[in-house]
Amino acid sequence: MRMAKKNFDLIVFDWDGTLMDSTAAIVRSIQAAAGDLGLPVPSRQAASYVIGLGLQEAMAAVLPGLEPQYYPKMVERYRHHYLLKSRELVLFEGVNDMLDDLSKCGYLLAVATGKSRMGLNRALQETKLLTFFDSTRCADESFSKPHPAMLNELTSELGQEMRRTVMIGDTTHDLQMATNAGASAIAVQYGAHTQEELLLHKPIFSAESVAQLHSWLTENA
Repeated sequence: MRMAKKNFDLIVFDWDGTLMDSTAAIVRSIQAAAGDLGLPVPSRQAASYVIGLGLQEAMAAVLPGLEPQYYPKMVERYRHHYLLKSRELVLFEGVNDMLDDLSKCGYLLAVATGKSRMGLNRALQETKLLTFFDSTRCADESFSKPHPAMLNELTSELGQEMRRTVMIGDTTHDLQMATNAGASAIAVQYGAHTQEELLLHKPIFSAESVAQLHSWLTENA
């Protein structure tokens, strides 16, 4: 059954902290990577803030002033620790039902993420969500958020208009990318960045849960 779409044809989701409950694992992996290399261990707040950026950009942001040769080592150690935890990670409750409903209603669905292509492919296979998405973009094959490139590429590939595209994410990087691209933005409050930080970017809606996001999209998208 196709539902008459009110405002959007393309719905783009961030992955970590938006669809998958992975914020804590990412924070711990960043902290463990720094500890492995004898570097200052970032606070939880600092590590949370860089979630959503590409890995190189995230490491540079979380440890500013670090000599550049350390960034690839940080990425390698981060991946080591994250992979140890990745099979334990789960989707937020209600994600499968939400994506299934939106897909059946005829929306195009996509992912724009700071994950690597290898990392996203692994996550899509493990969660069995691959068939829901019409296209995906990762930070290692485009520009990192908040650059608008991922949204520009997705709308171009899928033949969609930016004014009828909405980006959904848990970080200010997601919302700023949407603004930079000229898309609408929806915030989710259960991920890496605080409600106060997210609301500064004036999203059209801010969801407290996947259930609330699902309901809003059903009624307004």
